[in-house]
Amino acid sequence: AGFIGSHVVERLIGDGHEVTVLDDFSTGRFDNIAHLEGRQLRVVEGDVRQPKHVEKAIAGAQYVLHEAAIPSVGRSVEDPITTNAVNVDGTLNVLFAARAAKTVKRVVYAASSSAYGDTPTLPKTETMAPQPMSPYAVSKLAAENYCRVFFLNYGLETVCLRYFNVFGPRQDPDSDYAAVVPKFVTMLLEKKRPIVYGDGKQTRDFTYVENVVDANLAACTAPKAPGEIVNIACGDRVTIGGLANMIGEIVGYNGEPKLKPARPGDVRHSLADITRAQDVIGFRVRVNLQEGLERTIEHYRERKKKVKAN
Repeated sequence: AGFIGSHVVERLIGDGHEVTVLDDFSTGRFDNIAHLEGRQLRVVEGDVRQPKHVEKAIAGAQYVLHEAAIPSVGRSVEDPITTNAVNVDGTLNVLFAARAAKTVKRVVYAASSSAYGDTPTLPKTETMAPQPMSPYAVSKLAAENYCRVFFLNYGLETVCLRYFNVFGPRQDPDSDYAAVVPKFVTMLLEKKRPIVYGDGKQTRDFTYVENVVDANLAACTAPKAPGEIVNIACGDRVTIGGLANMIGEIVGYNGEPKLKPARPGDVRHSLADITRAQDVIGFRVRVNLQEGLERTIEHYRERKKKVKAN
């Protein structure tokens, strides 16, 4: 019921599949999937750290799309124990339950580009040696390795999708650990200057959420995918300062960003090579950064109207 998961659920339900959602609603919100009630949707309120909850959710499933995580670098630096418990132990629970459930054909895992760390080499290719810089990055990489090991040792088909800076509707702008796009959008819509950590010249490969949904569904059935790790991104990058300008132009307010000190664990530059994703799962970028921002801004405009109406 979180940001990415709810978009995956929505597509699957729209395509006529039966879907079970597992969420403890600590960061996910029932509102994200409430419009799908009454259709082929089962919701299990539970914690990925609890094996029994995971077993209940996976019972009868053919494909397991594992999006559950504490996704914040900053929060992981402050609380590495909880990050590890959710991201590593939780993943091990998912893999163990998927292996035990004889119906499961494949597990698709939401891995992270943070595994690459801050190496100067661009673009990032899957053959590069990982150099994680934060507890979050370590936890996502460890879970990736568990996926690979379950494939090698137990024959459980797994695919790891290394997401690069996913953004889109339903991303929470209000958290202390909120991602940059919803923060910038909501601040600029309020005609407030966005806050940039660092000098604004750091770069990111932003990926609209619908592209990520496409990747998840393709990874479920692609014949060459089992055991693979693939980058999911647009293969293009923009500076954080440039991103603020792009959003400002769309909303009609170009407030000069406020600069604050860079945060520990943040990487300087990020850019994906998506060649392997194209080859292994047939991945294509359907929605580019400009169109993704326009769709995202429209979502937050509507959200703002609803808040005012209430």
